[in-house]
Amino acid sequence: MGKLEGKTAIVTGSSRGIGAEVASLLAGEGAAVVVNFRQKAPRANKVVAGIEAAGGRAAAVGADLTTSEGVHALVDGALDNFGGLDVLVLNASGGMESGMEEDYALKLNRDAQVNTLNAAVEHMPRGSRVVFVTSHQSHFINTVPTMPDYEPVAKSKRAGEDALRQMLPELEAKGISLVVVSGDMIEGTVTSKLLDRSNPGAIEARRQEAGRLYSVEEFAAEVAKAVTADVESGHTEYVGGADYFTK
Repeated sequence: MGKLEGKTAIVTGSSRGIGAEVASLLAGEGAAVVVNFRQKAPRANKVVAGIEAAGGRAAAVGADLTTSEGVHALVDGALDNFGGLDVLVLNASGGMESGMEEDYALKLNRDAQVNTLNAAVEHMPRGSRVVFVTSHQSHFINTVPTMPDYEPVAKSKRAGEDALRQMLPELEAKGISLVVVSGDMIEGTVTSKLLDRSNPGAIEARRQEAGRLYSVEEFAAEVAKAVTADVESGHTEYVGGADYFTK
């Protein structure tokens, strides 16, 4: 029996990378997992197939979380497939992609996070857990500058975290806890690749400053642990290199 046996989890942005790893880990703990994707259905289906091959339960749900329709489709996907919702991992983020509208980062990193949580909490029982995934570069953006190319994303993700924290009293009244997991730059993510493309050497420089950077698998394991960690609501779990930001 895993720690999440009988529970249902949504992991946003989980067709690849950190989200996919978190989804697989939660399924390994017994949760039925909704694997969320925006466009890449084959990737999400591959994650689901891997979970099912390992004896777990999962379903892929396509949803653009910057739209009201997408948010509700995602929550309905958990209810329709598994009959409930106990865990919400807010992992989806972006803003460095080419060809997106000017305010896309804010729509996804702030508005979509709040809207998804608002839609979810109506169906989450007491004892449920919400995990918001962010970066040190975003979490500390108000006191520690980051690379110029990443600054709009960092500021929008910090705005998302602040907006979620404003909901803490409401969540507490419902018996739902919120945990923030903040990580240093992660090796091999889409964001790190885009940053290195726009600012060659940036990732290596951060690696030297921090000593080492976590892999996708290592960071995902820390996010998954936060789902059942015995910590107070509002707690921030720092993963890798935080000393540099708190000096």
